This record gives sequence, structure tokens and C-alpha cells, in this order.
Amino acid sequence: MTMKSIRLTALSALATLTVAWLPTTDKTITSSNGTDLFSASNGKIRGVNLGAQFVFEPWIAMTAWSEIGCGGQESEFDCVMKLGQDAANEAFAKHWKSWITEDDIDEIRRFGLNTIRIPVGYWIYEDLVYRDSEYFPRGGLAYLEKLCGWASDAGLYIIIDLHGAPGAQVAKNAFTGQFANTPGFYVDFQFQRALEFLEWMAIRVHTLHSFRNVGMLEIVNEPVQNPEATATLRSHYYPNAFRSIRRIEGALGIDRKDYLHIQMMDASWGAGNPHEHLTDDYYAAYDNHRYLKWDPRVGVSKDSYIQTSCNDQVVTNWPAIVGEWSLGVPDNVQETPEWKPYANLDFYKKWFAAQVKNYEKHQGWIFWTWKTQLGEYRWSYRDAVKAGVIPTDLNAVLREDVCKG
Repeated sequence: MTMKSIRLTALSALATLTVAWLPTTDKTITSSNGTDLFSASNGKIRGVNLGAQFVFEPWIAMTAWSEIGCGGQESEFDCVMKLGQDAANEAFAKHWKSWITEDDIDEIRRFGLNTIRIPVGYWIYEDLVYRDSEYFPRGGLAYLEKLCGWASDAGLYIIIDLHGAPGAQVAKNAFTGQFANTPGFYVDFQFQRALEFLEWMAIRVHTLHSFRNVGMLEIVNEPVQNPEATATLRSHYYPNAFRSIRRIEGALGIDRKDYLHIQMMDASWGAGNPHEHLTDDYYAAYDNHRYLKWDPRVGVSKDSYIQTSCNDQVVTNWPAIVGEWSLGVPDNVQETPEWKPYANLDFYKKWFAAQVKNYEKHQGWIFWTWKTQLGEYRWSYRDAVKAGVIPTDLNAVLREDVCKG
């Protein structure tokens, strides 16, 4: 018996708290006081991303980024290299403690939502980090555990998303945790590191009480939108991710109905068909991200945006969630009179409704993001509710006839 087998055998005794699945479809979850948040949505996912919590994207919160000491830096990697490890650990701990609090989780619940998606980087599993060449803050796991505990107590469904993959899955984007010149993820040794992350996370989900409402692991966020470049992602990484997670669950004695849903980007994302090489797709799930502002095929007018969102073919695979979307519009028009947020509340209300009505034809939706420091609501669910663009009674949105004609 290998040391890994011994460790998994020992952990199996702890695996009595697992709740992994799609809510309502596979089983019902409730808050600690017995409330079922999914009863109002008939099982549809209605959620928000917790952007900039564990993978900081500076554009979301420039003030907080500067307060950490990262001003002028492109990514967490760059900032930690600048600050030094000890100073970075201390600065990021203050951010993790203050950006998403228990009050935020309570407000998310009170706003009628039932799901959170938590972007994390592989570096939250600190044993994976090459200490001589990779620079990331340490100590995030304790805050992730606390956050998942609050969310589980509140009755929220939790998706943990591998947002930043080893080597970076796309170039020059802070959401990978590093502003890499080229995407370095698509090689076997980086895939192996990601698989080790998934196994490590699956063990925690199935054995720690605070993770009891984590029902889904997204195994990589937004790979390159080029099917040729992602051929090995589909042929090697995706099938091996299934095998790795299921091997852990088998060793822990997890019942099949309690397995994690394993989420990949939908074929509509543009990285090829994720299902292409899967031989076992039990509890597979899919994700697409829909930002009209970056789609050159969509005419930039209010009517075009409403009609596109009403009729959008947003996913190909099943079951699928629209895991990121917003009310953002192209940079070159966003401050013009026709598009300014507080002068065009009626349009943004209708556009929100059009998107929600479409996305709830599928498994549901998760808005990007919960909060920002942008001073307006188009990327901030919290600010959009306070502006009156999004109601707390989300079923009222479904009754709006925004797609007529």
C-alpha cells in the first residue's frame, strides 16, 4: 500500500459530512436554520462570483490593490515579488479578512441569491508552489475554509473554481494570478500539478465540515479560445481530472450520489468540445461566460443588446451554468450619455431581465461580480441592487415581458 493510499484510508473515516451535487436536482440543502434557498428559484442557480477575494484582479478594486501595497503591479505574482513573502502574506491576510466578510454572505442571501462561485488559484495549495521561482501569498486556505463555513451555514451552494492554473492558462491576464507572456499550462507537468490541486481540494471538500455545501469543482477557468491550442486539455487533462477526483472519492468511500460535479467550459466558450474524450461523464457540468461587450458580432445598441440576450444560444452541453456575465458595455461607449449607468436605469433593468430569463432556461447563472470599487453597478451585483436595477425578488424579473416583439 502506498503512502497516498494509507492517507486516503485514514481520511475515509472522516467522510461523513459530504454534500456534493446540483441542488434540488440531486438533493436538497438547507441553511443551519432549515431554510431552503432553492425553493424560490425552482432549483435554478442564482449566484455571484466572489471576484478579487483569492485571485485579485486589480481593475475590480484599485484602492484595495494599492492598500495591499500592489499599486502599479499587474498581478499577485508581481506584487508578492515586489513586497517580499512575509510582507505580502501579512498584507493579503488583511485583504482576505476584509473583502468578503460574514456580512457579505448574509447580504448575498438576503438579496435572493443561492450560490457563490469562489475563484481560487492553484497556489492556495502551497505545496504546489515552486518557492524559488513562483511568488504568491500564503495563508489563504484558512480564509477559504471560514468563508465556505459561513456560506454553508447560510444555505448557499458553493462552486470552487480553479481560476488560476499552473503556468497560466492564458497570456497577460491577472485572473491567472500572473501576467505571463505566454500560456504555459498546456503541458503534461503543469496538468499534473493541477490534478494534484484537484485531488487535494476534493479531499477537503469531502472531509471538512466547512466545505459541506461545495458541490462543484471547476477544473480550469477560461482556457485559450482556440481548439487546436487546447487539444491536449481535452484529450488528457479533462479525462484525467475525472479519474483523479473519482479515485479520491472512491478511496474515501463516497456514495456516487454525493460525488462532486466536475465542471468544464462549455463548447460555446470556444476551446473545443469538452466532452470529446470523456468516457465517464457522470456528474459532468459545463460553464460558459457571456460578455456582449467583447463580442464583435453584436451591434452596439440598446435594442441589439436586449434582443441578443433574449435569443442568445449561450450553451451547447448539459447541464450548463452561465458562470460569468455582467452589465458591462464596450469601453469606448460606456461613459457616453446613451450608456451611462445612472442615466439609463431602465435599460439596464431590462437587459438584466433579458439575460436572466435566457440563462434560467439552462441551469442558471452567476453574475460577475459581487462587489467592486468602480463607483457604479454594471460589474457589481451589490451596487446594482442598491441602485434599483436588480430586485431582491428575482422571480419578478421572470414576469417581465422584456423579450416581446
